[in-house]
This record gives sequence, C-alpha cells and structure tokens, in this order.
Amino acid sequence: MALDRLLDAAAHDGLDEVVIGMAHRGRLNVLTNIAGKSYAQVFDEFEGNGVIEGAGTGDVKYHLGTVGVFSGTDGVSTRVSLAANPSHLETVDGVVEGIVRAKQDRIGLGEKGYTVMPVLVHGDAAFAGQGVVYETLNMSQLPAYRTGGTVHIVVNNQIGFTTGSASARSTIYATDLAKGLQVPIFHVNADDPETVARTARHAYEYRRTFHKDVIIDLICYRRRGHNEGDDPSMTQPLMYRLIDSLDSTRGVYTSALVGRGDVTPQEAQEIAKSYQDELERIFTEARLQVTGGKVSDTDAETTNTSAQDLSDPTKVGVPLSSLEIPYSQQAGIGMMLGWTSAVPRDVVERIGDAQVSWPESFSVHPKLQAMLSKRREATREGGIDWGLGELIALGSLLMEGVPIRLVGEDARRATFAQRHAVLHDHTSGQEWTPLNFLTPDQAPLEIYDSLLSEYAALAFEYGYSVERPEGLTMWEAQFGDFANGAQSVIDEYVTSAAQKWGQRSGLVMLLPHGQEGQGPDHSSARIERYLQMCAQDNMLVAQPSTPASYFHLLREHTYRRPRRPLIVFTPKQLLRLKAACSPVEDFTSGTFQPVIGETDDAVLAAAQKQNVDRVLLCSGRVYYDLLAHRTKIGDTGTAIVRLEQLYPLDASAIAEALAPLQRGRARVGSG
Repeated sequence: MALDRLLDAAAHDGLDEVVIGMAHRGRLNVLTNIAGKSYAQVFDEFEGNGVIEGAGTGDVKYHLGTVGVFSGTDGVSTRVSLAANPSHLETVDGVVEGIVRAKQDRIGLGEKGYTVMPVLVHGDAAFAGQGVVYETLNMSQLPAYRTGGTVHIVVNNQIGFTTGSASARSTIYATDLAKGLQVPIFHVNADDPETVARTARHAYEYRRTFHKDVIIDLICYRRRGHNEGDDPSMTQPLMYRLIDSLDSTRGVYTSALVGRGDVTPQEAQEIAKSYQDELERIFTEARLQVTGGKVSDTDAETTNTSAQDLSDPTKVGVPLSSLEIPYSQQAGIGMMLGWTSAVPRDVVERIGDAQVSWPESFSVHPKLQAMLSKRREATREGGIDWGLGELIALGSLLMEGVPIRLVGEDARRATFAQRHAVLHDHTSGQEWTPLNFLTPDQAPLEIYDSLLSEYAALAFEYGYSVERPEGLTMWEAQFGDFANGAQSVIDEYVTSAAQKWGQRSGLVMLLPHGQEGQGPDHSSARIERYLQMCAQDNMLVAQPSTPASYFHLLREHTYRRPRRPLIVFTPKQLLRLKAACSPVEDFTSGTFQPVIGETDDAVLAAAQKQNVDRVLLCSGRVYYDLLAHRTKIGDTGTAIVRLEQLYPLDASAIAEALAPLQRGRARVGSG
C-alpha cells in the first residue's frame, strides 16, 4: 500500500522514474504489483526459464532486479526499477542512491529537478543494526551524493530472524538513530491500510517540498518465521501465541469495509476467490509450456547459451527470456567505435595550458604556482609525473565527450597531494577546476571529496557506474587498505554481479599501495585478496609502473567492452620519482602493455650474446628498487620484466617479453 501510494503520487507529478532497493522479503509482491511484472513471468522464471546472457553462475530469483512501468490512478504511469541485491540486506542502499544520481545527472536538471526518486525498504533489525544505513542517511545532503531525498520504508516486524528488539538495539524505535540527522519519522500501524496510504502521501509531499529524506516506520509483525518452513514459536513463544490469535491484515481491513457497508461479505469472498483462481490458471499455463508443450526451434535457440559468444560486447546483456534488462545494461550502450588510447600532441599541450590558465582575479597558493608551471612545461619537454599523467587521461576523455566522476577520500587534492585537480583561491577560498575549461563542448566533470566512509561510498559509485556506461566512474581510497571497510560491496557487487545477474560495471577502484616502512597499516592494499577473487574474466587488476602506462590503462578501460571493474594499485613513492616519469611521446603513441619487457640496451645486448643468466618478473615500485641496485653494481646479466596487468594474466605477452632473454641459460624468478 505504501509503495503503491508513493508511486501513484510520483506518477501524477510526472516524475521520470522511481528506483526501489529492498531485501528479498516481499520482493515478488513488489515485482508484480508495483513493477508491472506479470504473474506468468514470475512462474516461468521459477520453472527455470529465466536466463540473462552474460550471467555465469546465476542467483536465486528473489535477488534479481527488474524494470517496468507502474500504472496508477487516472491513467498516469511512471517508470519503475527494482535494483538487484544480494542477501547482505542493506548493501543495496548506496547502490540505489548511485543509480538514481546517475539517472538524474543524465537528465541534467541538477538541483532543480530530482525527477528520479529513490525508495529504500528496510527491515527493523537491519535498519538499526547495519551501519551502512546511517552512512547512507548521512550522505543524503552532501553535494557528492545528493539525490533530492529518499523515502525510507521500515517493515518493522519487531524481530530480526530470531532476535528480539531488546537484543537488537539500544533505542525504543528502530528508527531512532535517524533523529540525529533531523530526518522526520512517521510511525504507523500497518494493520490500518488507509492510514498507511495517507502517511505515504505525506512522506512523498515532504520529499517533494524539502528534497530531504523521510522515514515511514510500518509497525507490523511477521506471521511466519524467517522462511515458510521456519517455526518462530521455538524462540518467541509469547509473541507468536499473540500473532496466531490475530486476524490477517486483509481480514482486518475486509471486516472494516464490511462494517462500513462498502462491500458485502459475499463480494469480499468473490474478490479473494477470483484472485486465487487467476493465479492458479496462470501457474498451470506456465507449467504446461514447460512440460507439456513442444519447444519450437526459435525457443530452443534462445535458451541455448552454450553456443553464444559472451566476449562479443554487442551480445552481453541481451535478454534470452522474460527477465527485463535496464537501458544502461542493454547491448552496445555507451560503446564508441574507432577509439585509440594515444592522443594527439596538441591535446596533451592543451591540458598543460589549462593548468596555468586561471582567472586574473584568482590567487593561486604560492606553493602550487611552481608545480602548475612545471606541469605545463612537462607537456612540451617531457618528464610527466603520475598526477599529470592522470589529468591528461581524464582531460583527453572529457574532450572526447566522456563524462567523468571521480570521488574519494581527499580525491580533489589526493592523499599524497599529487593530483590538485581542484584549486582553491589563497585569499577567498573560491574553487577553480582547470579540467572544466578545455573545450567549449567537453563532457562534464564531477570530482568530489567523499565523506570518511567506504561501505556506502563505494556502493554509491558502483551503482553510478552501472547506470552510466558512457562515462568513467572512479572511486579512490585514502589508503588502499581502507577498502576493507567496503568488503561486502566488493564481494557482492564489484567482483560477482556480472556472474550473478549479468550486471555490467566499469567502476575503477584506485587503491594506493606501497610498503614504505611505515608499519602494516596504510601500506598494503592487499593485492592478494583481489587476485583470490579473480575468475571468469570478472575484473581487471593492474599495477602500472609509469604515468604513461596508467594513462593508456584508463583510456582503454573507458572504451573497452564488455565493461568490467578495474582495480588499480596506485603508487606512493613513484608519484614524484624522476625515474618513473614519462616522455610526451609515450602519450601520443602506443597502447597499454600488460607486460613491459627489458628496456636497458646494455642488458638486451648481453642477452644477444647469451650473457643474461637471470630474469626477474615484478610489478610496481619494486621495479625501480631493482633497477637502481642493478645500475649501482653494474649488473648486465639480470633482466627485469614488469607485469603491469596482474589479471587476466597475459601469458602470450609474458612469453614475448621473455623470448629475447632466454637464448642461453637464463633462469626466471619473481620479485
């Protein structure tokens, strides 16, 4: 009832869409009665006919998302989508907010619009117990995450699995923590549908007027256990003795209607019987199509996924049955043809010029003036460092029409002060972003400092990347190990969503990594954890060793299809190491090399004479440590090969890099 009234109000106001995130309880009800999915589709999928091309292992039916049209009163309608979610109940919260923000950014009305409304459905135990809920609420009024207000509906069963409220929270109401953020809360008896309907209308009007979050706390109960086969009376005997004595909500409301004379008892019975008969008929027909009917050749082709090429970017995401695919996930959306990762020299120079083209009235910090001047000089003479190489990648993409969103903890300056993408007037504090002034028709750039959070923040950027296939979405951790706080998002979405739901994302995770002798914290980004999660080409894992390699990696990732997440272990010491700088020519030619072979002429000459007896394979900063030591001792018998891409491991590129070094007695080892 609450969702129906919310969407009806949204449809009457002409909102473009409502995006819903919820757990699996009641999900089939929402799919059919709100999202417009037919009962036949649901039954068909439960018979095993629901397949999405691009999905590998699949998932249970009540985790799947959908898109549809909600039909309201007076003939109005609005688009509605239900986000796919895992069993980690509240993980979907940030994902939904990111999807909504991406849709709003594409519409382009800014704060004047907010014509896509997010709705999050929570359980009472999860709302009070999961910290990601509070993170998401806290994000609601921040510039990087604002979506014009979310309507939260708490299905308050007064129990969490088997845990009672006295053991689940330290507050009277499950929603009390939201009071600290001044979020209005409506507590309503869920056994009174008409009051629920009026409350939903008030909540919608609050969101429409103030563009802020609002909460509906539906006080109700769970008649059965955590699932249909669970007996809750074993742990809550008193509660369920009371519940068993109560009539259902439908029974209570039917009695009220009969008592008011709105319907007769016979009419109420006929309505219920007609609905049950209709379900039985549709279920029988769906079953017959599977077991009793002859499958046509066309149907056989659509259900045979083994012969289809999932590496073809024009095929990934094509629905093979009734499972609906969002627009952003449809084949070919956001794909560009004829791209190259290298850029013309004048593009590099234009980005360099922008670094020093601040307005006359703008007062640049004295310490930054010299750095910005060196950036411009480097775009002519070479010596491009990590920060500038990244800006050239982003700036060139903007000039080619690719919208970019970069958000992270201290992302505008960067943790190690290498980026300085946004400058601050030393006198007034006003901001100026050089990359916003490259060409008149460039794509928009959003670069924000995030709240000090990882869980909800990474979920938001993941959702944004799913919905914005034509753009580049990047999330940066302050230190690589900070991503540990978002492990549920990494496990349930970043690494596995394509396999479970056929949901593609091009999210880039930037994780600063480097053992710099500062102790265990903030040193390792835990490369091994990500490699353990690699399978079925689910993501790319890279550790570039030069600014130019990083530049090509970002540009190729933006345009490559099918989309998949990119995990980049970014450096610390290399940010300003002269030996790690790149010449301009490395940006105007070439491509990303998953493997970089030996580059020292003396070592290559020794290899020709079969005098190389050892080859070291390494990645990242350790290359420069090995190189410095080799130079110091004058060793030409040891070659060094760099792995720039750790997964998928390019065996042919490794073999090609080793070929000229193994003419004699060279041994290969890793470092």
